[in-house]
Amino acid sequence: MRAVEAMMIESGAASGAELMRRAGAGVVSSILAEWPAMAAGAQSAVVLCGPGNNGGDGFVIARMLHARGWQVAVFFYGDAARLPADAAEAYAAWQAVGPVHPLSQPEPDETQLCALADVVLPGPTGPIGGTMAAAPGRLVLIDALFGTGLTRPLVGLDLTLRLCQEARAPAAFVAVDVPSGLCADAGRVLTTPAGAALCLPADLTVSFHGRKPGHLLAEGPEICGKVVVADIGLPDDPAPQVRPVDAPRAADLDKAALRGAHKFAHGHAVVVSGGVGQGGASRLAARAALRIGAGLVTLACPPAALIENAARLDAIMLRSVRDAEALTQMLDDPRITALCIGPGLGLTRARPLVAAVLARGVPAVLDADALSVWVDEPAALFAALHPGCVLTPHLGEFARLFPDLADLLAAPASSGPAFSKLDAARAASRRAGCVVLLKGADTVIAAPDGQARIHSASGAQAAPWLATAGAGDVLAGLIAGLLARGKPPLEAASMAVWLHAASARAFGPGLTADDLSDALPGVLRALT
Repeated sequence: MRAVEAMMIESGAASGAELMRRAGAGVVSSILAEWPAMAAGAQSAVVLCGPGNNGGDGFVIARMLHARGWQVAVFFYGDAARLPADAAEAYAAWQAVGPVHPLSQPEPDETQLCALADVVLPGPTGPIGGTMAAAPGRLVLIDALFGTGLTRPLVGLDLTLRLCQEARAPAAFVAVDVPSGLCADAGRVLTTPAGAALCLPADLTVSFHGRKPGHLLAEGPEICGKVVVADIGLPDDPAPQVRPVDAPRAADLDKAALRGAHKFAHGHAVVVSGGVGQGGASRLAARAALRIGAGLVTLACPPAALIENAARLDAIMLRSVRDAEALTQMLDDPRITALCIGPGLGLTRARPLVAAVLARGVPAVLDADALSVWVDEPAALFAALHPGCVLTPHLGEFARLFPDLADLLAAPASSGPAFSKLDAARAASRRAGCVVLLKGADTVIAAPDGQARIHSASGAQAAPWLATAGAGDVLAGLIAGLLARGKPPLEAASMAVWLHAASARAFGPGLTADDLSDALPGVLRALT
């Protein structure tokens, strides 16, 4: 985004001041859209401006709200002489309208904090004259302190943030681009040397041009509140390396284009199962692969487990596979287009079976036991993987395969940009040489070339019912079914993650893993 802004400014397509004006207008219009009652009559706003261009946006917002008849108090944390040019211009323009109340660096003094307390706490008489609370409606506190370029924790601002937090009940909190203290790259709050995580959570965050990774990752969704994106006229990147997971198009999943074709035209997925009493997970995966449109799904299980699985499955084919040698013979069938191994597999025989699957060279999903069995020798797994594979670890399994990356992710975020789940997944994908899907409420799917997708099951997209046994097995099956249909690994994993969460939302409370595949047809019918 910074590169595109610089290109537009250098080409003369838009000045920095104009982009700042558009950003300010985007915040104001977003506030009024979120709280329509504020469009009528005078309202009250406190704008906290920082020492960079984020602060410049704040001065523009203050001027626009003042022009609407609002009472506006502006507090500035920084040195006006060191403001970037566009922010300095916005600072001067606000000074022609109203005063700037200082919050000196490195820490505001008592007088400055008292002045801030006068306007943010309910009912006081503020330094701008009159009583801020006298204006109808809610006080709006606008955080324009620090934006996407934050590299250090908010040392010295703890009392300022505490005062603002005390105003939370009567006030609406709006963050400009990203809440101050939150790393826009990682979604993690930067911690002080003393270990304090200082941040100002928002009810509404207004981002520009597009969401940042920090809006979707880790603590970001909770701290950002509702995130809206304001268009400031920047051109879209036609092929962004990192982007949110979008809803798949109906056309991408429609089987009508192959109307009348044989079932094998839609792919044959094989799910490798565990032994007696361990087949539940693989049956969940197999059903999901069939529901997503694979033309044929076969469950490969030990001979002793055939009766158990036959009693539970009808549309799923069964194949007796005693050991790795038998699996290799089965996989000689050229019509097999994708494999899934790991759910309910069991660790005792996992290594030779995984090796047989990988030797086949067709697209494959490795989940659960197919990952955990390599804890003592992950390099051996990486050497056997190929670009058609998708690894689907949760954080515990990820730590077994990539302990160094997991340690970085668990370490405190003391400076920005902080190490993120996105960084971890991309590094793991490069090391493994295939797509890595790092699961969680914030799921990251990364490919070895750096392409990555982020899916955040938060806010309106939350799917808390997925925290149930077997849900991950269904996800593995969805990916395998899409691979069987010919979808590339990154695309198959991204589609599956979206459909997985959407199916959970469609079913709602009381969901068990069995229900996900049954909810999927309704989700597919609703796609546009």
